[in-house]
Amino acid sequence: MVQPRVPGGDEDALELPCGESVRLGALDLGMREYHCDCGGTHAVVMDVHPPERFLPEFLVDVLREAIETTSEEMPEFDTPHLLGIVLEEFPEGVVTHDASENADVGYAMVWVADFDARRLHEVIVELVVELMEHAVSHANDDDALAAFEEEMAAFDVAEFVERYRAERDLDAVDPYAQDGGV
Repeated sequence: MVQPRVPGGDEDALELPCGESVRLGALDLGMREYHCDCGGTHAVVMDVHPPERFLPEFLVDVLREAIETTSEEMPEFDTPHLLGIVLEEFPEGVVTHDASENADVGYAMVWVADFDARRLHEVIVELVVELMEHAVSHANDDDALAAFEEEMAAFDVAEFVERYRAERDLDAVDPYAQDGGV
């Protein structure tokens, strides 16, 4: 039997990777992290957040040029594709919710990770570097692959993320951060 929809009921909640739940309305568009009742902090990403949150604009442009999408709904490489890569690598560590039919929340898709925003940022950069290396390996150019691998051996993901977040001021006090249970 179909249950009537009750405001604030289970339809309005997302079960997090830690097992706790959060009301969809508590996830605000400006939120990057959710401080949970489990004691942890979970990264929050919404489809309205640009991929430049994680990667420099020039790199996003290159990815958009190089990656062909097969989706009519998302014709160019964007944030959902980045989170899809993360989901593929961490299927139990990220939950997602399609809120496209819920006009009250202001976003169509939301992803909440078992780890905090800084770690998610590092994971995304690591996975994009792996994708780039894979693409270069298919170029059948041993010199290009060797040069890329040499550059990446000197590339420090944690340092990049630290500098990028400082440049983008991603560690400023998040006025939209919500404590668990609020």
